[in-house]
Amino acid sequence: MEVIVLRPGEGRPIDLGGFQMSVKAAGTETGGALSLLEAVEPPGFGPPLHIHHDAAEAFYVLDGEYIIFLEGREVPCSAGSFVFIPTGIRHGFRVGAVASRKLVLYTPAAMVGYFDELRDAIKTGDADVSQIAEKYSMEVLGPVPEGYA
Repeated sequence: MEVIVLRPGEGRPIDLGGFQMSVKAAGTETGGALSLLEAVEPPGFGPPLHIHHDAAEAFYVLDGEYIIFLEGREVPCSAGSFVFIPTGIRHGFRVGAVASRKLVLYTPAAMVGYFDELRDAIKTGDADVSQIAEKYSMEVLGPVPEGYA
């Protein structure tokens, strides 16, 4: 492993149409310890409810506001909020009234391949979110919201 240093705006971009991600660190660079992505998402955006079976997930809200859904609770999280979601917990989120930005950490490293495959599937018009998610130990529990893929 080598030291990773990225300046503002650096990282491998992933254009997912309705939202943008930037890979700050992937498992290949961290020895599988973690993956870190930055997400920029429009108002009202969010994924279906889901469970990660292979990794914990953490959010740090940089700008805007997110409503985090955790096991039947809704938790509003403004800039500066931190949320840790252990492996196996049902969760999701929706962006609040303004475009928002967050860091997303997975430990051990996970999900970068999911976002790469989702990007490719969106480009070809063949985005089966549940099928792609299954490859990455993510179980989709709810319908895929319009605009996600």
